Amino acid sequence: MIKNFLNDENGVIVSAEIVLVATILVLGMVVGLAELQSAIVGELSDVASAFGNVDQSYSTSGYVSYKASGGVKARTYGASYYDVPDECDCDENLSIVCDDPGEKSSY
Repeated sequence: MIKNFLNDENGVIVSAEIVLVATILVLGMVVGLAELQSAIVGELSDVASAFGNVDQSYSTSGYVSYKASGGVKARTYGASYYDVPDECDCDENLSIVCDDPGEKSSY
């Protein structure tokens, strides 16, 4: 019985077949991971562009309150800030990953 079990080769996979299947799986996984990495970098580039293109400019007017006698009771002055595009807001640093002209800013 033990001799029959040791000599039985039904269902045995030859080691060359295992190596071939493993090689195909590893190559497919490498290509898939490279594409995944490229897609993630592209999406993070879009997120960075969205944050970079947020305009933080603001302007507020002043306020004056007068006393009943005509004098100034309180006053605040207006303030403003005008945001200008930064050098890195135009996504030129990721031209290796994405060459889409629609991704580039026209500042």
